[in-house]
Amino acid sequence: MIFDTHAHYDDHRFDEDRDAVLTGLRARGVGCVVDIGASYGGLGEVLAIAERYPFVYAAVGVHPSEVAELTEAHMDRLRELAAHERVVAVGEIGLDYHYRQEEDPAETDPPREVQKKWFLRQLDLARELDLPVVIHSRDAAKDTLAIMRQAHADGITGVIHCYSGSVETAREYLAMGYFLGIGGVLTFKNGRTLREVVEIAPLTQLVLETDAPYLAPEPHRGKRNDSGYLPLVVRELARIKGVSEEEVIRVTEENARRLYRMEGNGEIA
Repeated sequence: MIFDTHAHYDDHRFDEDRDAVLTGLRARGVGCVVDIGASYGGLGEVLAIAERYPFVYAAVGVHPSEVAELTEAHMDRLRELAAHERVVAVGEIGLDYHYRQEEDPAETDPPREVQKKWFLRQLDLARELDLPVVIHSRDAAKDTLAIMRQAHADGITGVIHCYSGSVETAREYLAMGYFLGIGGVLTFKNGRTLREVVEIAPLTQLVLETDAPYLAPEPHRGKRNDSGYLPLVVRELARIKGVSEEEVIRVTEENARRLYRMEGNGEIA
């Protein structure tokens, strides 16, 4: 069945029907989900969802847009949370340069040096705990790759979430042993670069993801996303790679289990 490697079911947009969406995924072809931490304050809900549903696992980490108030005390607590039996990764962590003060003072990312500090710190934590990482990089491709080189992140396993970089950068991450997260953008009319990346990437290094509630695939673009829309991504991925949809589902599920070190483990819904 389909494995959604990256979703945010703790998001408030699922408050009214979270249980109905999650319990209905099996009928829509989805067997396993990893709910990804973003804000420090939201990690408790991420873990609660993973505890409540046997087919949902968790990643704990602090998104780059949320790191401004982090301290070493927070890192100590993050280390404790990462020891939870339902946690399979540290994430999502990385860099996000999308918002600029001069564009919209109400939507401002933390200073770049602050983001870099806590990105490195969380990479170190993943290494310490021997957990894979979920990497977020938005409008920060050059610095993200530079920091991963600095941290010798080729010694850490993980996934580049919602991959949006160039073919050349993709080759570097693939050579480092990272998986690329592929979601709804693959179906967008302006998703040409991602389709080119998928063409050159081995299917054995691609995983499926939604980033729910964001980035719903066509023809649902702009609506709330959920894991049940992943068959639309499977269809496009199968077309590009010239294989059957069944093969895409089988291989990407195997990839996800290798990514999160769940081979032979992990209950399916």
